[in-house]
Amino acid sequence: MNINKNSSGRRQASKGKSNSSQNRFKKTSQDKSKSKKSLASNNDGIRLNKFIANSGICSRREADVMIEQGSVTVNGKLITEMGYKVKETDEIRFDGTLISLEQKRYVLLNKPKNYITTMDDDRGRKTVMDLVAHATQERIYPVGRLDRMTTGLLLFTNDGELAKKLTHPKHNVRKLYHASLDRKLELKDLEKLRGEVVIEGKKVFIDAVSYVEGEKKTEVGIEIHSGRNRIVRKIFEHVGYKVVKLDRVIFSGLTKKNLPRGRWRELSKQEVINLQML
Repeated sequence: MNINKNSSGRRQASKGKSNSSQNRFKKTSQDKSKSKKSLASNNDGIRLNKFIANSGICSRREADVMIEQGSVTVNGKLITEMGYKVKETDEIRFDGTLISLEQKRYVLLNKPKNYITTMDDDRGRKTVMDLVAHATQERIYPVGRLDRMTTGLLLFTNDGELAKKLTHPKHNVRKLYHASLDRKLELKDLEKLRGEVVIEGKKVFIDAVSYVEGEKKTEVGIEIHSGRNRIVRKIFEHVGYKVVKLDRVIFSGLTKKNLPRGRWRELSKQEVINLQML
């Protein structure tokens, strides 16, 4: 049957071939007309959820929840309507705080130890925000977490949509760690870590694990896409080992190349494009 349909389609295409050149200009004109209408629509404003996401607060989906819960006002009026459109000149507040469109920023930090991944700390401990305080005028946020003693790559951005994507398990964002253990990892225990393990009653899939080439058997590389708190340390504890040093060396294709510990850099345009294509 598929063959018959294809043959019929070819006959119809052959009959309409003479009309195709006449219609080509007409279609082009229609496309241009649609493009103009699209531009005019953009001038009418943008959806409120997109405005909130573009301001760097959160993703569009999360913005929809905030709007529905009554957290957003436009020009002093509470808005709970989905699809409501706003202009850049409108006064938009989230929980009473004025928000505005910002230029998207993407900053990569090679985190040293003894810094916690939080915006601030009521106990006065050093935070990763201290290290990127002068990176940009826009307010940026860490994507995911690294515990206080873990070093390595940590991304900061005000792009709520991208941050959501990079932290969602379904996108399988690659995270490669170099773990230094308190003793040599036995081959039988290494084999136990290949594939799926159960940590605290939940399954964790280990994408890859191996000894670090040219190093002692205490040095292990492990690749995962889980974002659970202290998960790498818990994985090794599961087979009876303690992680004494942990360094994230790759995050979603980004590496530490030419980035000393404690320093940051902005992502290149190509790196941002690569992340957005996930």
